[in-house]
Amino acid sequence: MNTRAEVSNYIQTMPSVSTVTRGTGIALQDMGQAADTLTISTGRDLGLYLDLADYNQSPWSNKAELFDRIGALLNEYIENGVLATYASWTEFGTSSIGGGGAATDAITVSASNIDDIIRGVKREVREANGQFLWNQNGLGFVWRASDFEYLEAFVQANGFATADKALKEGTVEGLRYLGVDHYWSNDHTATHVFAGVKKVQRLGILRGTYGQAHEIKFPGVASASYNFLSGVALYSRVDIGHLTPTAHVGLLFDVNVVTP
Repeated sequence: MNTRAEVSNYIQTMPSVSTVTRGTGIALQDMGQAADTLTISTGRDLGLYLDLADYNQSPWSNKAELFDRIGALLNEYIENGVLATYASWTEFGTSSIGGGGAATDAITVSASNIDDIIRGVKREVREANGQFLWNQNGLGFVWRASDFEYLEAFVQANGFATADKALKEGTVEGLRYLGVDHYWSNDHTATHVFAGVKKVQRLGILRGTYGQAHEIKFPGVASASYNFLSGVALYSRVDIGHLTPTAHVGLLFDVNVVTP
């Protein structure tokens, strides 16, 4: 979107059903509302300078390839930014899978307990009355690469047709197993993994800057001399904002994990 802020309302005070007494009046309940605001206010950019000689002599320094690399790095920043909002999610730790301790205590992920983590998240979504959104949007995990390895080991060791397929072909990002979609990322904040109902966490991206590729020929030097450089500058930027909806915090989980 091209707006700086987007406001959305949610029901702050959930109503409850009451007893019906025939012949008597009904008591209306106030449906209190509150507002959440998604603000796009954080940005990153990346600019590369190439001398004209290098630009023309290097076969790998063509514009298309370099802009692809700039875009990939900016997209990694977006991914890291989403995963860095873990503090706004619900804590999930050793006690969440029946291991005692607290929800903030880190889990040592292994091939023998990765299914416990998946089942535990599914249970907590049900307890938070999130089944409707789960059915509508699906449930997802974004594991670390090391966790995804344990998931692959578990898939290959359990079942028949599924295990045979995993043994023959391995597993890839986007795997659907135990009713959940599984992804992986190298951009997590250390010791934090995401799990929860999909399409709940909100990401705002400024349409006007995202994906725009700017080529600046003979860019000027930032000085009083007004010199310019004999080359080409390639530049792009992204502006983003995040929102964890207050009404659905219980459907998103900060899975606390031990460093692999």
